[in-house]
Amino acid sequence: MTLQDWIANIDARTTRIGIIGLGYVGLPLTLLFSEEGFHVTGFDIDPSKVATLNAGESYIHRIEPAHIAAAQSAGFEATTDFSRIPEVDAVLICVPTPLNEDHTPDMRSVTSTMDAIAPHVRPGQIVILESTTYPGTTEEIVVATLERLGAHVLRGEGEALTGIMVAFSPEREDPGNMVTPRRDIPKVLGGVDPRATAAAQALYGSVFKKTVPMSSPAAAEMTKLLENIYRCVNIALVNEMKQMSEAMGIDLWEVIRAAETKPFGFQAFYPGPGVGGHCIPVDPFYLTWKAKQFGFETKFIALAGEVNESMSAYVIKTTESALKRNGLLITGATVLVLGVAYKRDVDDLRESPALTIIELLQEAGAFVSYNDPFFPAVGQGRKYRLHMKSTPLSSIPEFDCVLIATDHTQYDYPAIVRAAKLVIDTRNATRGIASEKIVRC
Repeated sequence: MTLQDWIANIDARTTRIGIIGLGYVGLPLTLLFSEEGFHVTGFDIDPSKVATLNAGESYIHRIEPAHIAAAQSAGFEATTDFSRIPEVDAVLICVPTPLNEDHTPDMRSVTSTMDAIAPHVRPGQIVILESTTYPGTTEEIVVATLERLGAHVLRGEGEALTGIMVAFSPEREDPGNMVTPRRDIPKVLGGVDPRATAAAQALYGSVFKKTVPMSSPAAAEMTKLLENIYRCVNIALVNEMKQMSEAMGIDLWEVIRAAETKPFGFQAFYPGPGVGGHCIPVDPFYLTWKAKQFGFETKFIALAGEVNESMSAYVIKTTESALKRNGLLITGATVLVLGVAYKRDVDDLRESPALTIIELLQEAGAFVSYNDPFFPAVGQGRKYRLHMKSTPLSSIPEFDCVLIATDHTQYDYPAIVRAAKLVIDTRNATRGIASEKIVRC
């Protein structure tokens, strides 16, 4: 097969897509390709996810069963059987890349995925890593594993596809964003050789309105880190300014609203109790770790990550002071945390600062409950062991304090303030509500 034949199959919609990891990135990508008429096979190591999808159901809030049914009508099916990799022409890897406890990259999902698929790949396939990672991962893990287990990775010029094409294309998901269609987000990509770049560009160009080819996988990997570290640094800046402004008696939210009226040179970022999701809390530490291998210390980037991580402790300090003004100690106080998702209106707990806040409150001796319309229960994850059930909002008057950690739009904030004895607002959710009960931090 030649590269032109491969691209012609995309145009004819005979190319079969395999997506590994059917979570917040892989499942939306599955639906996108299915909508364009591609046959998609989803791979996941979690049998419950596979069973749910094959039953036509969904486990992600914003993805409805009707979306799964539409994909199934285009041929979508899910499986745990990686021996079926030869059936597909493109293998897209969308697995988690979190941090270890010491803030070093945890690449176990990528390495185990590569170990699982490498024995089954065949010439003419393209393997694309989408997981957020450090520059060099595609070469150091994806290519290295394929070659170690006997696969021939294409390098150099040519038309014949006598081996495996390899590329990197970072996911650019924005959970909760109902304004920007996924296909409108330009797709950055970089191949190990020109054939891989061209094949990836043709593949993604069939579902995204614009593609952005890069000179190498490492350049594409660095692009994703720059995007998220840019956000991390600016969020850290406003978080630090928020603390300083409160000490000065200045409302930083008012300051931000005024500053964003400038038509140039300023982009608004907003303070909060920390940062969550997979990318922003993780990416600074990924790049810092990789930079050390080159003898470079990323002081500015590392500091931004540290500032954002410290915000949960700042929330606890503010809560303790507010309770004290009400004649209560944090030890023994009852606190209801509103929202445990990392972001407004999403069912995603990854790296959520609300979970850290709950644990810190418990360590301080408070009796903590939570409410979240997206999570009737919170069990145990990589970094938390809560085993709690959502408490109804009708119980607000029973608590010494209500702490708004995630500003879901479903919440009636005026009613919450009326019912509460004390409100700690970490998201400016109560803006426009005048009450001495409210402490904004």
